[in-house]
Amino acid sequence: MENKLIKTTIDGRVAVVTMDAPPVNAQSTAFMEELIAAFDELNAAAGVRVIVLTGAGKIFSAGADIKARSSSREITADTYRHLRRAREVGFSIMESNKPVIAAVNGPALGAGMGLAVCCDIILASENAVLGLPEIDVGLMGGVRHTMRLIPHSLARKIVLSGYRVPAAELYRRGIIEDCVPLDQLMPTAMKLAREIAKKSPMALKLAKRAINTVETMGLKDGYRFEQNLTVEMTQHEDSKEAMRAFMEKREPVFKDVV
Repeated sequence: MENKLIKTTIDGRVAVVTMDAPPVNAQSTAFMEELIAAFDELNAAAGVRVIVLTGAGKIFSAGADIKARSSSREITADTYRHLRRAREVGFSIMESNKPVIAAVNGPALGAGMGLAVCCDIILASENAVLGLPEIDVGLMGGVRHTMRLIPHSLARKIVLSGYRVPAAELYRRGIIEDCVPLDQLMPTAMKLAREIAKKSPMALKLAKRAINTVETMGLKDGYRFEQNLTVEMTQHEDSKEAMRAFMEKREPVFKDVV
């Protein structure tokens, strides 16, 4: 697929996915299809171990492309295709074998906030805000994803009032990992990405599987699932290499995997 709205660059073992749909990175049909394709391709890229998602310009993503929506409220087959596509954008990020870091460079609103909260780790610039303005434009959405990340009262405030939460508040509440000046956002994200990229790609893959699976499981079943993954990991060459490197006091050398 030709990427016109989503740009991907590779820096060592880190892929940077940049949403580039001026002026506000609104999510049209083409935008969503390109973003899904980009994450699918990176998921199959053996040399990539970590992905950073960010936006071009002053806005991470203002959400759905309202102007591209049909003024008709009639429910058609296209309605269901759109809903499925919108779901798959987030799940292409969540279900990636590679850890995904959101570098939120400005407002992340509606479906834009949805993209951020589907990432594994969220960093934001001081000018960033997260919010769900759907209630102000006759729509709704993003509630379930928001509730995964945002505490009870704040989540309801966001949904019911359209409150846009400043990055500094999100950081103070422990909801995002860091809040930094805009010019430090990508260096901070890349530093973290490169640190994670040093880890075993197989261990990262299994860790992502554990994170995504146990989130909705009970304690006992979730712990059992993790234990089974641990057993699986010990059979892999990366596990043996990590132990050898520890004993020999050197950096481990891992093989890339898909």
